[in-house]
This record gives sequence, structure tokens and C-alpha cells, in this order.
Amino acid sequence: MDADCGTQLQATVQEAVATKTVLRIQGGGSKNFYGRVSSGKPLELHKHRGILNYQPSELIITARSGTPLAEIETALAEHGQMLPFEPPHFGPSATLGGTIACGISGPRRPYTGAVRDFVLGIKIINGKGELLKFGGEVMKNVAGFDVSRLMVGSLGTLGILLDISLKILPKPQSELTLAFQTSPRQAITLLTDWNSCPVPLSAACYDGEQLRVRLSGSDTEVRVTRQKIGGTEEPDGSTFWERMREHRHDFFNDTAPLWRLSVPPATAPLNLPGQWIMDWGGAQRWLKNPLPAEVIRETVVRLGGHATLFRNGPRNGQVFHPLPPALLILHKRLKSAFDPHGILNRGRLYAEF
Repeated sequence: MDADCGTQLQATVQEAVATKTVLRIQGGGSKNFYGRVSSGKPLELHKHRGILNYQPSELIITARSGTPLAEIETALAEHGQMLPFEPPHFGPSATLGGTIACGISGPRRPYTGAVRDFVLGIKIINGKGELLKFGGEVMKNVAGFDVSRLMVGSLGTLGILLDISLKILPKPQSELTLAFQTSPRQAITLLTDWNSCPVPLSAACYDGEQLRVRLSGSDTEVRVTRQKIGGTEEPDGSTFWERMREHRHDFFNDTAPLWRLSVPPATAPLNLPGQWIMDWGGAQRWLKNPLPAEVIRETVVRLGGHATLFRNGPRNGQVFHPLPPALLILHKRLKSAFDPHGILNRGRLYAEF
């Protein structure tokens, strides 16, 4: 049932400030595995839910943070529209707020944009118990910090998300998944070539044996491209991309430490042992590897990338890539500005804040 719990949540935060109580923000719980372990008094947001404004003709939707992601996607689908960044759910309880706080995008991300690219406006409660609103429901240039997008991926360390406005897009007229038997180097070469010409890619993944790409666009565009690049049509292509997005592919079905490596798309296969799968047209490499974090990160840094311990493994250390000293100082200043008492999801992102 839709409900506005903003006033109640604000009062709870104000009480926490007065009593110096650390709060652990909880949405649907589908992404509890992500980030560092944090402690504190649970603050439930799933009851703060409901679509506040949806204008299909304007390609805008605004909803409360506790609104189930599935509910939003169903409403959009009825008008032939979608969330362009194709967010993973990781469970039926996924909420819009958790999606924004974690900032995780799906297979379409390299071709349409990341979560933060589609955030128009946001309403939050900061760590002082103040109600703040940033942005609106139109795209515009911003001088300085775009606070709305600053909240994306902050894991609740800067503020409690209440309402979120997003830009949405129409679903493509046609989609088709093609498969190619290639070596790892051949797969990277093909993707590099296709990325340099007008091929309507919307997803690209290589599992060590097969390169799969998804074409999205008009019927004519998809048909002409399919004839041009070849490949074998996958009849269950939509199922494959859903399994990849939700980590239901067999690759993800174990308890080994799962690393998410971000590297330049044309990077050659990494010289690291373990099982891996390549997503985002080469820009995202999933690696199952028990090596020390320092070894993995040093290897990736030399390639101009960074590494996150996405799932499994110890969560009380450096889960996210360590910040350079100057950037760490900036993050601490932001934390101090939004949450001077340090009561919001303390330590969830980095141990220092």
C-alpha cells in the first residue's frame, strides 16, 4: 500500500542525532551483500512507497524510495517504456531507493548510460535530520556538484533517499541476440571494431567460449546489422540477458569471492588465474579468484582500472577500490557536510566514514 513516511523518518533521524545513535538504512534487503558490513539501529524504508508522478509523454517518473522496482518497471512497460540503465534486482524485494543508493547498472549500461545519467531530482533527509530537495524533473546543466547524482552509489552514507525523479526511455522496436564462437582476443577485437562504427549494440558478453551481443533499434536497423555482422540467432536471448543481469548465470552460482573489475574495453585478457566472464563490451570483467586483494588491484591499476569485491569474501576490509589521499579527503568533507554526526550507514562504503 502506498504511503508517505517522510515525516516519521525525519523524526527518527532527528532523535538519532540527539541520542548519537548510528542508523543502518534498510530498503528491500536485496543488496545487503553489497559493500562493507555496517552496524547500527535498522531504519526501514520499504513502507515509504508509491509512484508520485508518471508522465509517459514527457519521459519522466517520480516515485518514493521504497517503491518496488518491479512495480515501476510494470508501470513503464504498459506504455512501452523502460529504465534505460536496466538495473539488476537481485531479488523480488528490490526497491527504487536501493537501486539508486547502490548505483548498479545492467547490460545496457555502456550503450545507454549509467544510473546517475538518468537521475533528474531527489529528496533526502540528511544526517542533521533536515529535509532537502535537489534537482527537479527536467534535464539541465549544473555548475558545481550535482547533488542528485552525488547520491547515486553513496550507499546511504550521505542521506536517506525519500523521492527520486528519473528520465526514462521508450523500449526499442526490435531486439535480437546473436552468438559467435570466438577466442577471448577475437571477441575483444570484434567488440572494438563494432564500437567504432554505427552498430546498434545494447549488450555484449563473452563467457570464455561464446560472444553474445544484443542488437536494439528499429526493425530495419536490427535486420540490416544482423546481415552485416553475421552470427547465430539466439531464440532465448532475452532470458540470457536477464540471467546475466540478475547473476543467475551458472558462472555466479557458487560462494567464491566475486570481483568486479572495471577496465578500458579494449584491454586484453587479464593475466590473473581464476574463472572470468566479460560484460559491458569488455569494460566490466567478473572474476572468481581467491588471490589477495592487493594482487588483483595492483594488476588492474596497471591497466588503468579499479576492482571491487562485489560478493562473498571478507566484508570488513577494503571492499571498494582504495581512494587516493586527495580523493579520500574530498569524500570525508562531503560526509561531514551531509552527515556531520556520522550516523548514516557508518562504514558501509569505506571504513573512514
